[in-house]
Amino acid sequence: MHLRLSEEQRMVQQTIRRFVEKELMPLENEVLKNEREGRPGISKEKMKELQKKAKDFGFWGINTPEEYGGADLGQMMLAIVLMEVSKTFVPFSFGGSADNILYYGNEEQKKKYLIPTINGEKKSCFAMTEPDAGSDTQNIKMTAVKDGNEWVLNGEKTFITGGNEADFVMAIAVTDKELHRSTGGRDGVTCFIVDRDMGWKSEYIDTMGEWGPAGLVFDNVRVPEENILGEINGGYKLGLEWIGFARWVVGARAVGMGERLLQMAIDYSQERKTFGKPIATRQAIQWQIADSAVEIEAAKWLVLNAAFTLDQGEDNRHLASMAKLYGANMGNRVVDRVMQIHGGMGYTRELPIERWYREARLWRIYDGTDEIQRIIIARNLLKGHVKVGQFV
Repeated sequence: MHLRLSEEQRMVQQTIRRFVEKELMPLENEVLKNEREGRPGISKEKMKELQKKAKDFGFWGINTPEEYGGADLGQMMLAIVLMEVSKTFVPFSFGGSADNILYYGNEEQKKKYLIPTINGEKKSCFAMTEPDAGSDTQNIKMTAVKDGNEWVLNGEKTFITGGNEADFVMAIAVTDKELHRSTGGRDGVTCFIVDRDMGWKSEYIDTMGEWGPAGLVFDNVRVPEENILGEINGGYKLGLEWIGFARWVVGARAVGMGERLLQMAIDYSQERKTFGKPIATRQAIQWQIADSAVEIEAAKWLVLNAAFTLDQGEDNRHLASMAKLYGANMGNRVVDRVMQIHGGMGYTRELPIERWYREARLWRIYDGTDEIQRIIIARNLLKGHVKVGQFV
């Protein structure tokens, strides 16, 4: 067991930290202004410019296999990178990557969808959630009916990240109603790659934060047989793999945000004076800072353990649920404390705290709510899949 970063990991961390401080943080005021005026935080042109600079730093396709031109740094390194990038709210993403389940495509699908996505020529999204089926996958209503060499898709998806910008969607639909019902939603659904020009529509969903998900509508959308991703009736497993990866990533983002906010609280508490003394001398402030530091550190190790386990080729779903549940709640508690420490100024739009406050609230909902994570964790323990006290 080694509880320290390797020299390589530390070098990557420091390089990313310099990139964030030099290239991203200076854009924060511009991003806030754009968002408040109803525009994207940064333009497509600016994003491409930033991605090119990141590529020059050696960060392109961080987790993409080398055979596709990526760096393939592994999950632990990805976690470290995400923690650093999340110290700013500037909406930046490294180029050269694709959804993990796209790698399950056949050679023709990889050529048509995977490689163009890695190269930045196409954008994808994943659609499983429906108006009446979020965590309750048994209640998925969207259907796919075979008609000759095509499947006809009908139904709606909602809260789909990237759905308004995507060129194609990986959509989960019921292909065997009886199997779907009898297995409690675990089987009988299939994943289809559906190009936008096949006929599905998207509409923007307005939220309290800057996340702009989409509602997707499929009205007799015809999809060729060759666009099935994976196996017929095997879409649920792909959905779990997509969601499972996303869960511990939420924890990594919460750690990065928490560290930035905690430093803001420390700095402000030493500058702000009441009754002749800095508020940092007040026990009430000190306890909020101490509690935040402890919780951030705990979340960090939960995230790193989940990432490390995945790097070992082991099942990390239990750890991913723990990392998301604790990390998301930690992020909400920390941003709330930091806003309280800043008082009225923290509530204003002069500082980015209120923006993070709105963003962090989403983390307890998407990619599996708090309640779902608790069900998963408890079930694993009660059924003996995970033993109390074992290293998992």
